[in-house]
Amino acid sequence: MAIKIAIDAMGGDHGLPVTVPASLDALKKFSDIHIVLVGKEDLINAELAKYSYDTARLSIQHAEQIVEMDDLPSDALRKKKKSSMRIALNLVKDDQAHACVSAGNTGALMATAKFVLKMLPDIERPAICTTMPTMKGHVHVLDLGANVGCTGEQLAQFAMMGSVLAKAVDDNASPKVGLLNIGEEEIKGHQRIKDAHLLLQIPGINYIGYVEGNDIFKGDVDVVACDGFDGNIALKASEGVAKMISFYLKAAFRKNLLTKLVAVIAYPVLKSFKDKVDPGRYNGASLLGLRKIVIKSHGGADQVAYFYAIAEARLEVNKNVPELISSEVSKLIKQQANECVVE
Repeated sequence: MAIKIAIDAMGGDHGLPVTVPASLDALKKFSDIHIVLVGKEDLINAELAKYSYDTARLSIQHAEQIVEMDDLPSDALRKKKKSSMRIALNLVKDDQAHACVSAGNTGALMATAKFVLKMLPDIERPAICTTMPTMKGHVHVLDLGANVGCTGEQLAQFAMMGSVLAKAVDDNASPKVGLLNIGEEEIKGHQRIKDAHLLLQIPGINYIGYVEGNDIFKGDVDVVACDGFDGNIALKASEGVAKMISFYLKAAFRKNLLTKLVAVIAYPVLKSFKDKVDPGRYNGASLLGLRKIVIKSHGGADQVAYFYAIAEARLEVNKNVPELISSEVSKLIKQQANECVVE
């Protein structure tokens, strides 16, 4: 059975010039997917005319509206029911697609996806989860901006969902899970973090305690759970550091003829470094907690980065991520309840 992925073709900073060729790249790479491009049909056809592709594995769903990047989530939800974003999500809701990928307005996507697809049982809020590079591979971090002012229960749910995701997509039987905090000592941090800390000390989850910002990149933890405010700052700060390092490396190698020669010799090493820290390779954030799969691509993603978002959608469909989260988190929450009764 083909995996059908609905693409919000009009979403993002670049729209069709990125979403269309990235979708065609995915068709070439993965023989088991079918792409549904959702958007203005005439514009999609004009873009497709530039390429050759397998017409049997690609279809178009017309949508007359576009959710702009500066639209309020409430306006997108109420006034743009015929948008490419909304129709792509409706396809998933109606089981005409297995997953939705969008680079559109994050707030609008989150609000619309929650309204259309609904939440899984026992999950209060959806969380944005993405992978970030580490010294030993990568780490899953959530939430990255969907929720601000989370309760301890919600932070614990984020940690549980991240653990299930890591088990599924990384084939990691016992991922190490930590809570982002300003120190490793139990006396530090907001009360909500302390509450989550207590809730996570149950069998069934490999909770290792508090981790600090620098621990995210060491590779000693597989999942980091945090409030959306803290997570978004951590993500943007890491992206900024990566760009700064790239800037200074380029400036140093362009300084004079000798440094330019060194740059040529060091090119394989520099390329390897760039590949490992390039945010585009980790593009494709999961909206965990929903009943269906929705992947948020970075709004400014290029063709390669958007391809990785589609690849993430395919992987999560193959791993049945929402079903696993639903069953595993429910078990963990029951364990929490039993612990409280015993105490």
